[in-house]
Amino acid sequence: MGNRLSKIYTRTGDDGSTGLGDGTRVSKDSARVAAYGTVDELNSCIGMVIAELSEAKADASSASIGESLTEIQHELFDLGGELCIPGSALIAEQDIDRLEKRLDALNEPLPALKDFILPGGGRAAANCHLARTVARRAEREVVTLARHDAVRPEAIRYLNRLSD
Repeated sequence: MGNRLSKIYTRTGDDGSTGLGDGTRVSKDSARVAAYGTVDELNSCIGMVIAELSEAKADASSASIGESLTEIQHELFDLGGELCIPGSALIAEQDIDRLEKRLDALNEPLPALKDFILPGGGRAAANCHLARTVARRAEREVVTLARHDAVRPEAIRYLNRLSD
């Protein structure tokens, strides 16, 4: 078992700063914190989709999608770690390749889109739309960060694929 927190609060952020993974203190509204915070929010949105799938009638297709989404959640934790620890490299080219293959497999049997799809439908579909928009915001936040600090192109490419 990992380290257990005895207290949930530290008081170290009362001055508006937070600690990065390397110990550096930065403002809570910095581009870096916004980027990994939005990746964390995206992870939570995907958790909502998984919860909807698990409450729905499970079939082989939804189980497979749930497994893929859980793997994506782990990759998003890695991406958040990469963004939280400047200079680290946790998202790899094979993560992007795997995501592209998943997307290709899911899109192959579908007819070509002729119109934009309005967000809605059932709760699972609505949560998917919410996750998609948060993924796009996360990508924009990481691009903003990349204007000021070094960000590996794999991070941006991963979010670009996921936002699709």
